[in-house]
Amino acid sequence: MKYVFVYGTLRAGEINDIHAAAERYAIARPRLVGRATVAGRLFDFGRYPGMVADAGASGVVGEVYEIDDALVAVLDEIEQVYPGVDGLFMAKQVSVEVDGQHVACLFYPVAHEAVHGRPEIRGGDWIAHRLSR
Repeated sequence: MKYVFVYGTLRAGEINDIHAAAERYAIARPRLVGRATVAGRLFDFGRYPGMVADAGASGVVGEVYEIDDALVAVLDEIEQVYPGVDGLFMAKQVSVEVDGQHVACLFYPVAHEAVHGRPEIRGGDWIAHRLSR
């Protein structure tokens, strides 16, 4: 089992809902560990957000899930992360604090240069931002 921090369309109820992704491929249902905030900045790409990790930033709101190892390939496909190919999203690791415990999580930030000219999402919460548009 692995842990993943999701902050955008992979969040519960969103268009790429992590539960629906697992169900489509008959993979065990992800277990919600809790809500969390990761230091970074969130940007609006239209139909989805992109996060840039930034230790000095206030934070990006998301959810931490414990997932079956088989789900990683599905998430990589959704985020179009392929070995040896530079894309918009990257698969990285980040330490996330959930209920006082640090958990090593997979997450999908974008490259710093990708956010040039994109509006920043103040408050760091994709769902709140999407609902307010």
